[in-house]
Amino acid sequence: MTKRRFALAAITAAAALAITACAPTTSTPDADGDSAATGEFTYVIASDPSSLNPINVSDRWGLTVTNLIYSPLARVEGDGTVVNELAESIEPAADGLSVTVTLKDDLLWSDGEPLTADDVVFTYTQKAVKENGNADLLWIGDQPITATAEDEQTVVFHLPSISAAALSNIATETYIIPEHVYGDVTDFSGAELDPIAVGSGPYALTEYERGQYLTFEANENYYGEPANIENLTLRIVANADTVKTALQTGEADASFVTADQIDELEASGLDVYPYAEGRVAYLGLNAATLTDPEVRQAIFFALNRDDINTAAFLSSDYYENAYTILPPSNPFATDDVETYEQDADKSASLLEGAGAEGLTFTLAYAGADPAQTTQATLIQQQLQDAGITVELAGVEPAAVYAEIEKGADSQYDAFLGGYIMGQDPDAYSLLYRTGASANYFSYSNPETDALFDAGAVELDAAARADVYADLQAQIAEDAVIYPLADNLKILAVNSRIGGVEDARLVPIYTLENFGLLTEK
Repeated sequence: MTKRRFALAAITAAAALAITACAPTTSTPDADGDSAATGEFTYVIASDPSSLNPINVSDRWGLTVTNLIYSPLARVEGDGTVVNELAESIEPAADGLSVTVTLKDDLLWSDGEPLTADDVVFTYTQKAVKENGNADLLWIGDQPITATAEDEQTVVFHLPSISAAALSNIATETYIIPEHVYGDVTDFSGAELDPIAVGSGPYALTEYERGQYLTFEANENYYGEPANIENLTLRIVANADTVKTALQTGEADASFVTADQIDELEASGLDVYPYAEGRVAYLGLNAATLTDPEVRQAIFFALNRDDINTAAFLSSDYYENAYTILPPSNPFATDDVETYEQDADKSASLLEGAGAEGLTFTLAYAGADPAQTTQATLIQQQLQDAGITVELAGVEPAAVYAEIEKGADSQYDAFLGGYIMGQDPDAYSLLYRTGASANYFSYSNPETDALFDAGAVELDAAARADVYADLQAQIAEDAVIYPLADNLKILAVNSRIGGVEDARLVPIYTLENFGLLTEK
C-alpha cells in the first residue's frame, strides 16, 4: 500500500467513526458475518431532503421520507399500472369528466384520528394552489381539477375537460395530509410542515437532526401489513467512500453505490441489486443565459455521449443511451429526433455563424456525486477541444437547482441533473412547459406548449404518440437538454437484511414499502 493510499484509507476510516459518533447505531456483524436481530435498519442517503412538505415535495430524498410517513390514494407502477393504497376503488366516469375514489375502511392517522374523504379533499385543494409550488399536474388548461367529499369514504374528482393523463396525474405523488393537524395553515409553499410527524404511512418520524439523520418508528395505525423492523434510520452521508466503509463494517444496512464498487462490496458479503428507474441523466443548459439556440446546438455537437456515459457508469451493463426527454424504455420515446452525434466541424460552424467563438460558460454539478464529477470533467475536456471554455462548479445538489432557478440572474449557464417522471408524457410538462414549476432550463416555446396541450386531451393512442414524437423533436431542436443515459441505480444491502423483493425496488423511493424488509 502506498503512502497516498494509506492516507486515503485513514481519512475514510476516520469519517466512518465520525458518523458513528453522531448518529443512531445499527448492528455490526460478528466474526462469522452474522448478527442478531436488532429491530433496527439504517439506510444511508446522500443529503438532507430538500422538502418535507408533501404538498410541494419533488426531490428524491424528500419523496423517500414522504413515502415513509404518508400514503397516496394509489401508485402508478413502472409499467403504468395503477395500484390502490388508501383507495379501495377508483372509477373514472363514462363521460371522462370525473373520477370517483372510495377509501378503504377504518383508515387512521398515526395519532389515532380517522382518515376521511375530507382529508383527501383538503390535500388536493391545497396542492392545486399554484402558489404552493407543485400544482401543474392538477390543472387542465387554465382550470384546476377539483374534489368534493360525497361522504366519509367517497371523493369525486371533477375535471374541467377530458384528459388522457388525468388518472395518472391524480394518483402520482400526491400524499394525503391530515386536515385536523394542518387545517389552520395558511401557506403551504414552504419546505417543511410543523408538526411533521402525523401521517398514514408504515413509519412515523420521531427525530430529525439536519445534516446527520432522521429516525422513524413503526406506525401502529398503518392500514397495511405492520412494519417488520420496528426502527428505521436514514443516515445522511455524502462521501461515497465513507458510505462504502459503513456498509462493509455493518454500520449501515443499505445504500446506493457505484458500479465500480460492486465487486468489492460483494466480496465483503453484501447483496447488490441493480435496477432501472426510467431515469434521464442529462446536461441542461440555461436558456436565459445561453439564449442563442445555435450556440446551444454547437455545444451539443462538440460532445461525445458514449465516452461520457462509459466513463461515468463504467459499462453498458449499467446504462442505456438516452436521446430525447423521455427515457428509452418509455413507450412514447422516439428515435426521430436530432441526437447530436459528435461533429466538430458542425459545432465550429455554428459557433462562427453565431459569432460565439471563444465561448465561456459555467457548469454546476453535485460535487460529491462520483458520476456527475466524472461527467463534468469529461464535458469540460471535450468542449475545450472545441474551443469552448467550461468553468466547473461542484456544489450541493439542492444548491444547483436553487441557483439555476434564478434564470437570467443565475451564476450557472449549465448544470448536470436527472429526473424520473413516469410513463405518461404529460408529466414531463413540469419540466418543459413555459413557466412550469420544475422548468430549470428557463425554456419557453409556444409550439412546445401547444403540443403538451394537444397530447393531454388526445384519447386516440396512435394520434397521441404522434403528438409526443413531434414534441420530443421540437425540444431536441431547441437544444436545452442533452440527454445522456437511463442509468441503473445500484442498491447494496447488508446480508442480514431480507425481504427486498417483497419491499419492491422502485424509482425514486428506493423501496415501495420499507416495512416489508426483514431481519434474517
